[in-house]
Amino acid sequence: MLVQKTDLPLVAMDFMNEVHLEDIEMLNTLNDKLIAYEAEPSPEAKEDVSDYCEKWYAHTISHFNGEEVEMQRTHFPPYIIHKNEHDNFLAIIRAEIDKFNQNANPIALQKFIALDVVPWLIQHIRTMDTVTAMFLKNGISPCCGNH
Repeated sequence: MLVQKTDLPLVAMDFMNEVHLEDIEMLNTLNDKLIAYEAEPSPEAKEDVSDYCEKWYAHTISHFNGEEVEMQRTHFPPYIIHKNEHDNFLAIIRAEIDKFNQNANPIALQKFIALDVVPWLIQHIRTMDTVTAMFLKNGISPCCGNH
């Protein structure tokens, strides 16, 4: 298993914790598909990985959008900073998926997930999402005071 659910920090909003756990399940599944493709490369296995990458990417867009809607609804002061983090990371993910679709290199995508995606997700939860969840729950932000 690439990452354990217990590796994820929890935040003050359940909907965020739930989607983070879904992220981990998807990343572990994608990693398993990449291992299978590396062990037995075939057009079908590549297509399975590519299709799952698109499913994961769509899920990530939905994940980020769910947080952004709540940040806008509550007028979260550093909304644009948080959204920019999301947008930048989505662009990176898209580029890596496109690279895989062009070169079919499972090892490169596995490394990206293990060395970039998982650490980014954990760090993002510890920082941006923790502050955001506190604001959504209590109307208090350590960086901006009361709502």
